[in-house]
Amino acid sequence: MSFLESIRVSFRSLSANKLRSILTMLGIIIGVGAVIALLSIGEGAGAAITQQIQGIGSNLIFVLPGQTTSSGIRSAFGSASTLTLADANALNDPLCCSAIGSVAPVYQRNVQVTGGSNNTNTNVTGTTPSYQTVRNWYPALGRFFNQRDLESVARVAVIGATTAKTLFGAQDPVGLTIKIDRIPFKVIGVMSEKGGGGMFGGSQDDVIFTPITTAQRRLFGTSAQTAQGAPRVTTVFVSAASEKQMDTAMAQITQVLRQRHRILYQQDDFTVLSQKDILGALNQITDILTIFLASIAAISLLVGVIGIMNIMLVSVTERTREIGIRKAIGARRRDILLQFLIEAITMSVTGGVIGILFGSAIGAVVNATGLIKTAVAPSSVILAVGFSVAVGLFFGLYPAARAASLHPIDALRYE
Repeated sequence: MSFLESIRVSFRSLSANKLRSILTMLGIIIGVGAVIALLSIGEGAGAAITQQIQGIGSNLIFVLPGQTTSSGIRSAFGSASTLTLADANALNDPLCCSAIGSVAPVYQRNVQVTGGSNNTNTNVTGTTPSYQTVRNWYPALGRFFNQRDLESVARVAVIGATTAKTLFGAQDPVGLTIKIDRIPFKVIGVMSEKGGGGMFGGSQDDVIFTPITTAQRRLFGTSAQTAQGAPRVTTVFVSAASEKQMDTAMAQITQVLRQRHRILYQQDDFTVLSQKDILGALNQITDILTIFLASIAAISLLVGVIGIMNIMLVSVTERTREIGIRKAIGARRRDILLQFLIEAITMSVTGGVIGILFGSAIGAVVNATGLIKTAVAPSSVILAVGFSVAVGLFFGLYPAARAASLHPIDALRYE
């Protein structure tokens, strides 16, 4: 029997038991579909994280306060008041920090803000004019505050696009007054829309910027000071002079802060991170979660392939007389083996293809929700098809070999 004839006979046998064939393929369909969907969601999450981190700014370095230790338990970053405005200003010295381009100290807190008849609880960020350069983020309307506003401790504010819509709707807010913690501020600008979520959660556009001097002296008072009364900061954003100088800039930051904090042999009381560090850590977490979930989904694949082997064994038993007749009229062992192998591979591959379509459809539904943009990687499709072929070949081999090994006389006598 030719190879094409074996395929024709195999398809005829499967079509004779359509419902059984479909139910047998169901495990493969669900398993492959779940794996494809989860891998595509993982790819989309990774791409979204990369886009958000890269959108924060170029050649960006984060300097965070150190951690506190209580009863042997280390707390989160930012829990210790180890960074001050003077530390940030020291990093602006070109003599010791030649690899640093710009520095933007930040002090931020969530407070209640009112504008017109509306109010919201949002992030108020005190910073300096260089924040625009460091973050590569500029106003779409009005202007950002300048050095004069910083030195005069001006009560001016630049608000994010989301905050503007929340407080003023479609109205142009530039020139209007908002109250931050019941203190009036004049809106002088609206930032361009960033979109997406912030690095640590929440919308990047739901924010209000004020001069850091104003935030520390007029808004937050002693809570924005260290125990010694120095103005403290929650983060220092630093941009390296170029991408090639990132490592040099990080080393210079570490050296300056260790000297200022009089650290000799102790552990640093601050943390210096680059975009690459943060992106690598977040992508690693995403990859681990994706693999974990895909592994769980693969359990249904195992159930599906066992189902194929069981059905093929049942099929061998049901068609014992048919196998005997075919052998009696000249069918060779390899013809029988090939026929049953093709049936097993056909079911697994067909189930795999339908599973790919099913998984892609799930990804499209997730896309439609707007929560995340999924991406079906070609590698995952190739993996799914290859796995389906391998499954059909491996788990169909035993039933096929059993069918091919039947003796014609014994097969013809089988009832």
